[in-house]
Amino acid sequence: MAQPDRKFDVSSLTVAERIILVEEIWDSIVAQEESYKITQAQRTELDLRIESRKGSPESGTSWEELKSELQSEK
Repeated sequence: MAQPDRKFDVSSLTVAERIILVEEIWDSIVAQEESYKITQAQRTELDLRIESRKGSPESGTSWEELKSELQSEK
């Protein structure tokens, strides 16, 4: 993939414009389905993790706990 010659300065955009830009980028990624297909090995690993989580739902860390932990590390 070719790298752009210059960096686009997103700070010149409003927050709303940046959100629209991100949505447009995401839509362009989704439109290219082959770019995000997972392998059978990845699917198997995800299935194993889902089943493991179902077996012990109290294990792991909630998003709120993780977010709090990450913010305290700043």
